[in-house]
Amino acid sequence: MSFNQEFDQHGVWRRQFALRLRLLSEWLTDHDLMEPGIRERLDQLHEQVRNDKIMVAFVAEFSRGKSELINAVFFAGYGRRIMPASAGRTTMCPTELGYDADIPPCLRLLPIETRLHAKSLLDWRNAPEKWERIDLDVNDPHQLAQAIQKVAEVRKVTQAEAAALGFWNDELPDDNPLPSPDGMIEVPKWRHALINMAHPLLKQGLVILDTPGLNAIGAEPELTVSLLPQAHAVVFILAADTGVTKSDLGIWRQHLSVLGEGTESRLVVLNKIDTMWDALSSPEQVQLQIASQRTDAADILGLSPRQVLAVSAQKGLLAKVNRDKKLLKASKLMELETALGVDLLGQRRAILRAAVASGIQSLRLETSRLVHTRARDLVEQVQELEGLRGKNDGVIKQMRLRIEQEQAEFDASGAKIQAVRSVHLRLLKDLFALLGHTHLKIEVAALTKALKQPGVKLGVRRAYGKTFESLREGLIQTERLAGEIQAMLEGSFKGLNAEYGFSLQAPPQPKLARFYRDLELIEKSHVQYLSLGNALRLAQPEFAERLARALMSRLRVVFETAVNEVELWNKSAAAQLDAQLRERRRNFGRRIEAVSRIQQAAGGLNERIRELQALQAELHLADAKLAELTEHLLSAKEDEVAEATAA
Repeated sequence: MSFNQEFDQHGVWRRQFALRLRLLSEWLTDHDLMEPGIRERLDQLHEQVRNDKIMVAFVAEFSRGKSELINAVFFAGYGRRIMPASAGRTTMCPTELGYDADIPPCLRLLPIETRLHAKSLLDWRNAPEKWERIDLDVNDPHQLAQAIQKVAEVRKVTQAEAAALGFWNDELPDDNPLPSPDGMIEVPKWRHALINMAHPLLKQGLVILDTPGLNAIGAEPELTVSLLPQAHAVVFILAADTGVTKSDLGIWRQHLSVLGEGTESRLVVLNKIDTMWDALSSPEQVQLQIASQRTDAADILGLSPRQVLAVSAQKGLLAKVNRDKKLLKASKLMELETALGVDLLGQRRAILRAAVASGIQSLRLETSRLVHTRARDLVEQVQELEGLRGKNDGVIKQMRLRIEQEQAEFDASGAKIQAVRSVHLRLLKDLFALLGHTHLKIEVAALTKALKQPGVKLGVRRAYGKTFESLREGLIQTERLAGEIQAMLEGSFKGLNAEYGFSLQAPPQPKLARFYRDLELIEKSHVQYLSLGNALRLAQPEFAERLARALMSRLRVVFETAVNEVELWNKSAAAQLDAQLRERRRNFGRRIEAVSRIQQAAGGLNERIRELQALQAELHLADAKLAELTEHLLSAKEDEVAEATAA
């Protein structure tokens, strides 16, 4: 199955899930079960699936056919090239293709001069007025291709300007571009490009990252320390006839071999196998040569041979446009699409569905607890009213006074419950301080200073080590404090359950282990710049400044995500307590109302008992329906999705 078909199925599953989630939401609202804590869980699940993005990064040295491969895999349906893919340098700036329904189809371009300002790419994303915008007509392939051609634009600057922008270094002559006869230097016109278009795959959450070649990557550290490490898959393109060249190996070692723990999310493509189709060699001999190149590339890069594929992007694109099945098979393009679909989407889908399943279980538990609280209150009310059968007015009046006294005592106990909240909030304040932006800036200050010092950064590796060790220690303190809060919640909830008959249960403590992994990945992607080969580049104040900004941007995202998880944990605990307090107050009101009706009408007792028994039956049905609806959320099996896709 091709990548496009696999992605279609993933999109169908997401749409089915969103529909079923909406049905559950409407049912909860109709049955008066939409408490704030439950709504929070629903919103989180909806956002988790709606905003799930899968980023595939394409990386290569210049002239490896990278943009042509993107055209062949994703845009052949337009019947022509969309990404610029002519001879020579095409993609001069990192280009992201994605879809945002809130923005009209457009190409946004960030001027290269923004490198001179003390802002990260993440900061520039939040300043849309600084980007040049060109509207796109996604129904006009010619206009679309012509507009996107702008990512290849260049401009000429002096050597001094090129140095300030990061494209010239007197100490690294081999990396410098060739000056024109008038001494001017050609540099990219744009620093970053964002393409927003309603391509079917992009609408379903795919993000394509098209990166420029080696020199441009080296000049923009934020690309390698932020964007590439966050990609869910990296496709590294080589030339089939040359295999792994010295410059290819440099890109791999500097920018790709340091991404994450394993290499499962990386595919290597030996492109342009059509250059090896030799009329003087038999097809078998050609296939043996290609197989040998695949094996050699896998050995050099330390990958499994199945992760190295050989294709012809140009012939694959031509075959798709002309509907030539024989040429498409010869191009081997579908083998790459299958690998992308099975490996990339399979892993990503498993991760997303595991997270969604965990969220649904939490939602089900929280809603069931509310249903059971109401059911228990109804049982107590029925028992209470059954005890009034045959009793005189004096006994009934006495019961009303007792209920009112219980209500007054419960209302007076608010100080005790407030004390639980106060302790909880005080501990949370300390925890949020450990994860907050101010604390993060303090932790990174010494490293930022070391990076910005003039000249060769002799102690910067040690500064990185100390900073990340301190950040990890901060996470350990956060986990310790979260454990204290968890123990306090469990003890407090146990006491409230015993005293007031609540059914409170402390939500699971937030898991921070993945943030340790995030820190490790960030550290690893940064330390790559501390090699001897980059010592002179690091000596450039502008480069070091961009590296420091990129580090802070990436760390901020990690710590903000951790804060969000802690906030959800806090809201879940608070919402649970609020819900049971509200239910108890409602219960007092219902009990007093029932006794009042009995006092006013002789037949009121039996009528009220029947009403309560009917409510009990409704709650029993509601509990069964809740189980059915939540199970339904998880039941979008692969065969159902495949049937829906085929239909």
